[in-house]
Amino acid sequence: MTGERGETSRRSLFTLIGNLPTLLIDLVRNELESLKNEIAGKLKSAGIGIGLLAGAVFIALFALMVLIAAAVLGLATVLPAWAAALIVGGIILVIAVILALAGIGALKKGVPPAPTDTIKSIKKDVRTIKGTERNVTS
Repeated sequence: MTGERGETSRRSLFTLIGNLPTLLIDLVRNELESLKNEIAGKLKSAGIGIGLLAGAVFIALFALMVLIAAAVLGLATVLPAWAAALIVGGIILVIAVILALAGIGALKKGVPPAPTDTIKSIKKDVRTIKGTERNVTS
């Protein structure tokens, strides 16, 4: 009876050893896919941030034009027209500041585009393969 059990254990061990390369290849493929997804997400956030900052610069240029027109009108004559131009320029400038702050926030989410989560996962996999991973049950 022990002879049969020993033979089954050997086959299972050999089968497991034979499956190791396939399992490791699958693990590497999954980690690479995770890496790709993480970098894509961070680059997307960076792209949105850059787009919002570009929009803020574009609107700030219009605000600058309006403020210059307000200064010209204010110096040319002392009428309410320049005050209206200053108010409009101020509103446009506030919009530009809001867009810039939103762009900076989105840019900070995507920079640096290093795949920190994937790196942690790979380190954990290496520790597990080496047998140095601690089993923490909290």
